[in-house]
Amino acid sequence: MTIHIKTPEEIEKMRVAGRLASEVLDYIAPLVKAGVTTEELDRLCHDYMVQEQGCVPAPLNYAPPGYKPYPNSICTSINHQVCHGLPNDRPLKNGDIVNLDITVIKDGFHGDTSRMFCVGEPSIQARRLCDVTFECLWLGIQAVKPGGFLGDIGAVIQKHAEKNGYSVVREFCGHGIGRKFHEDPQVLHYGKAGTGPQLQAGMIFTIEPMINAGKSAIRELPDGWTIVTKDRSLSAQWEHTILVTETGFEVLTLSAACPPAPLL
Repeated sequence: MTIHIKTPEEIEKMRVAGRLASEVLDYIAPLVKAGVTTEELDRLCHDYMVQEQGCVPAPLNYAPPGYKPYPNSICTSINHQVCHGLPNDRPLKNGDIVNLDITVIKDGFHGDTSRMFCVGEPSIQARRLCDVTFECLWLGIQAVKPGGFLGDIGAVIQKHAEKNGYSVVREFCGHGIGRKFHEDPQVLHYGKAGTGPQLQAGMIFTIEPMINAGKSAIRELPDGWTIVTKDRSLSAQWEHTILVTETGFEVLTLSAACPPAPLL
């Protein structure tokens, strides 16, 4: 594992990319409502990134080993879809929950973030899952400090999810990020405190817990990208890009309308 410690110049560029990614979500948030298709949300986000921000949508044509190129500019994962959902022509309906995952490239650096959106009036169970997953994200973030361990993040996320009767997806995790979309280290959302690489100032990585209302088992749809819960239970995810600082952490994917940290 080779973890790249970012220079002050690289950190400044990552701040810009992170803020821009979050601003895409600020822009699209009022448009996530019943009747709109995820295809339309994808088009609007693409145009905003390219025409307004001068960014490149990182997912478009992204093809890690073993995958065909991703055909869209954002990921849209609805209800029991865990991650990497492909935008399509199905209109969102009242009660849906949907994750929009945004990654931009600005001046060669990646900013990566995602949020959950409730369409109309979701069920109490759906809203609670979204809220607890948001708490998991921030508990993980608050575990970040120089001298701590990567395992501290996963341990606190797993504990909070399972305490609330939920399960943590094992097969997908957070990741280092910078000039590359995915770098070392892998950031697991489960595990044991005090294990894994030690955190150092200048590390930048995502924390993006995927929490299921039912069991943790998942499967891939025939489209080769969309991941769903095997038991069709609801799934939620939130994501921020985090810098380890000399005194703790800095969230790089904050913007004017970004949901504030919960009271924990």
